[in-house]
Amino acid sequence: MSALLPFTPPIVKRLLSFKKGDEEDKWSEKAVKSLVKKLKKSGGLTELEKAVTSQSGAGTKCVTIPRSLDGRLQVSHRKGLPHVIYCRLWRWPDLQSHHELKAHDVCEFAFTLKRDEVCVNPYHYERVETPVLPPVLVPRQLTFGVSSDQASSCSSYLPSEKLRDLTPTSDDEYRSPPTVSVSQASEIPVLIPGETPPPVYTEFSDSMSVPSPGSVVSGVSGVDVCSTPITPSPSSVPSMQDSDVEPVEYQEPPFWCSVAYYEMQNRVAETFHTRLPCLTIDGFTDPSSADRFCLGLLSNVHRDPATELTRRHIGKGVKLYYVGGEVFAECLSDSAVFVQSPNCNQRYGWHPATVCKIPSGCHLNIFNNQEFAQLLAQSVHRGFEAVYQLTRMCTIRMSFVKGWGAEYRRQTVTSTPCWIEIHLNGPLKWLDRVLAHMGSPQFQIGSKS
Repeated sequence: MSALLPFTPPIVKRLLSFKKGDEEDKWSEKAVKSLVKKLKKSGGLTELEKAVTSQSGAGTKCVTIPRSLDGRLQVSHRKGLPHVIYCRLWRWPDLQSHHELKAHDVCEFAFTLKRDEVCVNPYHYERVETPVLPPVLVPRQLTFGVSSDQASSCSSYLPSEKLRDLTPTSDDEYRSPPTVSVSQASEIPVLIPGETPPPVYTEFSDSMSVPSPGSVVSGVSGVDVCSTPITPSPSSVPSMQDSDVEPVEYQEPPFWCSVAYYEMQNRVAETFHTRLPCLTIDGFTDPSSADRFCLGLLSNVHRDPATELTRRHIGKGVKLYYVGGEVFAECLSDSAVFVQSPNCNQRYGWHPATVCKIPSGCHLNIFNNQEFAQLLAQSVHRGFEAVYQLTRMCTIRMSFVKGWGAEYRRQTVTSTPCWIEIHLNGPLKWLDRVLAHMGSPQFQIGSKS
């Protein structure tokens, strides 16, 4: 450890001796001094020293400091969430985000509880572990399926619960074939065949809470979705022994996502691939960072003045986190971002084309691997087409600054000046392997059809 600042109290020296990693010593000392000063007033200093020196949360109480208005704590020139700062200092130097932390049940002042005090005891939190996904059991010979009546009346897994006060928008985006060209890049195929309700638009005004499915939609009519997920009936699914199925396991790819950038209908630059769990997509000009996709450096001969003006407002952009099999999007920009995620929409009972506005400083869970695994396991029993349809779940579209839908004059994402398309490689590769085991689609097509 390098030389400490003058007049360092003994308690600060003792706490710093348990610091993990190679964090800058002077900043670390300032962070500990700031915490010690706050805890002397509340009387939690003894509990903190007990937890840090024993490196255990057993028998230690919450160590709390007052929660600021935005939830963050500033130390010197840096600002961050307090429990993340001190968990990084004393336990996990590589900690990137609060999404990677889960509080113990005994923690009465966990950050997620939003109380007036927040616990910074680093041993009251644990790192989120990625759950092991069960393999999908693919029948060796698919000779069964749901009835035509069941398929036509209820062919999606959307729950019947919907949200209140949502505004319907146009459903033009859900009428193109599964494979889209650059000019059609904003159009996502319909997840519900036949007559479909219009997509809806909703806005998130709170970074830590998402409306739960259980309310009633006003303004959306003609919604025809299943009240429960489809499960094959006993008559349609034969009993299968171990020899009748082929287990197909999930395999994490080297790059968890690929990001393509568009301006209106024009694809700009090469696809960006990332293997790091955190990716920032911003409007600046760093040409070579593995954890940043900087849009400010990209050129486009077809760029118009409106797009150029919008690009200047991307700023810090959006940050994507891939933690514990879940994908989160956090808006870092002063301007909102707009997200269309079929997986997220299904979770809350929204129409697949719903566009969510994420204001500055807020975040949203936009994909969940476990939910996708359940859908995939169910879809296998409904045939090749049902499984192939899930490819649409693995693509997420996001626009910067300008939104699209009924609330805006832009009806499709290709009408927005700056937007990205995120491909989730793990689920897509899993689908590919399942489809390869299933063989050809049930309905054949000939050259004269």
